[in-house]
Amino acid sequence: MPKVSHNTASHSVQLEGLDVRLEHLEGGYSVCFESHTADADLGALFRGLPNDRCPLPRWGYVIKGKVGFVFPDRKETFEAGDAYYVPPGHVPVHYAGAEIVEFSPTDVLEKTMKVVMSNLQPTEVTS
Repeated sequence: MPKVSHNTASHSVQLEGLDVRLEHLEGGYSVCFESHTADADLGALFRGLPNDRCPLPRWGYVIKGKVGFVFPDRKETFEAGDAYYVPPGHVPVHYAGAEIVEFSPTDVLEKTMKVVMSNLQPTEVTS
C-alpha cells in the first residue's frame, strides 16, 4: 500500500496563512496536510462554484487547534482529536495554529482548486 506524509507529498500550495501539502492517492482520493497560521474566512475563494460554496466532501482529522465550516443553516467547529465528515455546500473557516489532515475525491478537488486558484488571481480593472 502506498504511503504519504506531510514531508513526502508531491504537491504544495502556500498562501498567506496557509500551507497545504497534497498527494493524489490510488482509488480516486487525495490527502491534504494543512497548517493554518492565520484566521481566515474563505468564502470569497469559492465564488463561481455552486451557491458560491465548496462542493467538496471532506473527511478529516484535527491534529492541533480547530477548524470550522459554515453551512447556510449552521456552523460546525472541530477541535484537536476530532475526526469529521463535512458534506458539500460549506465554506471553510481557518483558525491560526490549526493542523489538519483531510481526504477528498480527487476529481472534485481538482475542479474546486481550479476555481479557487482563479479567484486568487488579481482582477484587471479597465476604464
